[in-house]
Amino acid sequence: MSQVASGFTKQMARNMFYGGSVFFALLFAAIVFDSEQKIPLRSNAQAITPAVVAGKKIWETRNCIGCHTLLGEGAYFAPELGNVYKRRGPDFIKGWIKSMPTNIPGRRQMPQFNLSDQQLDDLVEFLKWTSNVNTEKWPPNIEG
Repeated sequence: MSQVASGFTKQMARNMFYGGSVFFALLFAAIVFDSEQKIPLRSNAQAITPAVVAGKKIWETRNCIGCHTLLGEGAYFAPELGNVYKRRGPDFIKGWIKSMPTNIPGRRQMPQFNLSDQQLDDLVEFLKWTSNVNTEKWPPNIEG
């Protein structure tokens, strides 16, 4: 009567390791390929103008992201601005920024940045460009 060894041998463990590694590497490659096929290749990078670049600089130097989110990134103290251009339009945005702070008690207030008309136009162009980023319909609520 021969004795059968119980448990794993080194060769069995090695085969499971390499086989599992190859299997999961192939699975990962298949998932990446499938995802790449579903992601649209639309981009609005060609729509970046000098005004958009100048507007982004205003966004950054005035630390707008310290209070607002832009496409989900930033602080949640004030409204999401990724789609504000589509929600409110350029005239509303400019008027809102010019009228701040309103000094209404109990309301959050934006500081007065004293932006020139050109700076306001550039900021609006940046927000317009941002509103055209393909976010795959996110957020689902237009109000952000």
